[in-house]
Amino acid sequence: MVNVTSKKETFRTATAHARIAMNTIAFSQVMENRNKKGDVLSTANLAGIMAAKKTSGLIPLCHPLNLSHIELKFIPDDGSCSIEIIALCELSGKTGVEMEALTAVTVAALTLYDMCKAVDKRIEISEIYLIKKTGGRSGAYFRKTK
Repeated sequence: MVNVTSKKETFRTATAHARIAMNTIAFSQVMENRNKKGDVLSTANLAGIMAAKKTSGLIPLCHPLNLSHIELKFIPDDGSCSIEIIALCELSGKTGVEMEALTAVTVAALTLYDMCKAVDKRIEISEIYLIKKTGGRSGAYFRKTK
């Protein structure tokens, strides 16, 4: 684990992205809340929040963090039968929250997969990346758009 004892606490944020694509039947079940396992988006939201909070237990050498805010957004795209997942994590601390945001979107996508796999075995999770981060000695990072 990297020693952060001498670092100053700063306000830090990280925003991450993931996309999950599925067939039209699974997508319509999610959007119309007709999945047999229940409310898919609410469950994925809760899973993402819980995952962000447990990141240090999943990723070796990752610092345990006292997150002050976690927010997930699910943006459906009817044309591609996909859902964009965005996670924002915030805290005041000595180390960044990139891993927490990335873990949140990944576990939210895996939860969507798990709840929809009975309807579509070809679900695809993709485009997992950091959108931006702020705070800390290295300053801000913003992913360049295509």
